[in-house]
Amino acid sequence: MSTLSRRHRARSSQGATRPFEGMRTVNLHAAGVDSGAHEIMAGVPDGDDQQLVRAFGTSTADREALADWCMDRGIQTAAMASTGVEWIPLFETLEAHGLPCCLLSAQAITPVPGRQSDVLDCQGIQTLHSDGFLSASCRPDADCVALRTLLRHRAQLLAPRAPHILHMHKALVQMHIQLSQALSEVTGDTGQRLIRAMVAGERNPQHLAAFRNSRCTKGADEIALALTGTWRAEHLFVLTHALALGDFYTAQRRAWEAQIEPACSVLTPRFEPAPMRPAPGEVPSPPRRQAHAHRKNAPAVNTRGPYPPSHRC
Repeated sequence: MSTLSRRHRARSSQGATRPFEGMRTVNLHAAGVDSGAHEIMAGVPDGDDQQLVRAFGTSTADREALADWCMDRGIQTAAMASTGVEWIPLFETLEAHGLPCCLLSAQAITPVPGRQSDVLDCQGIQTLHSDGFLSASCRPDADCVALRTLLRHRAQLLAPRAPHILHMHKALVQMHIQLSQALSEVTGDTGQRLIRAMVAGERNPQHLAAFRNSRCTKGADEIALALTGTWRAEHLFVLTHALALGDFYTAQRRAWEAQIEPACSVLTPRFEPAPMRPAPGEVPSPPRRQAHAHRKNAPAVNTRGPYPPSHRC
């Protein structure tokens, strides 16, 4: 091996020396905020290598005072972590004052074990944001936030309704009523007619079978055979109670559907002009549903239709 190759190998293994100029401040006027349930800590730059940390309350007046304080200090951007829901009122208050906010995920800030405090958190956020090491998470506009809130609330209404449907199944089976074998689901039109007739006091299987929907694939005799049971009082009480709770959540879901249509109508679609895509003034038709597709928890309002003409791009 030649002397030149040995020298090149030694230099590559040890690494090349490079000048280090230190960290450059990217956001000169950046603030770091740590929002808690009882107190909000805000840190802003104060001269060379100095930070000014101030504590604020969590009331509306305190958030307004924090926003005014940041504007008086010349702050142009603020960073905060999206932990819990305490940050939402502060985020909206700062945005209302024209102060852009950098929303951070909880994983973006890893505290040092044993060295965590509200003051150190806001100082660390301010330092990282000033040096440009933080990237903002996606925060949709106000119309999308309102729609997302309604959709999440709808999911919270559907989740507690499911156990009460299982309670109805259990009560029917314990009364020797095999309704699930005669019908595909007890929450359909025929199933609800039969259960409500049972709760109302009807016990004759032939009379109950007459409540079946005309489109039901099962015959009246087959349904009447499945409706022969013991009718025990305790199971009838469970059935009545589960039906009432299911009706309550169903009524709340219908109230939600009255709110979702206005929330969808105010959205403005955005389309990027690109080949094989509709023009900015055109709204594409929604994708077609599959034939005979059945979604029992789908909204009653049309959320897949075109936007109103006044809200088109």
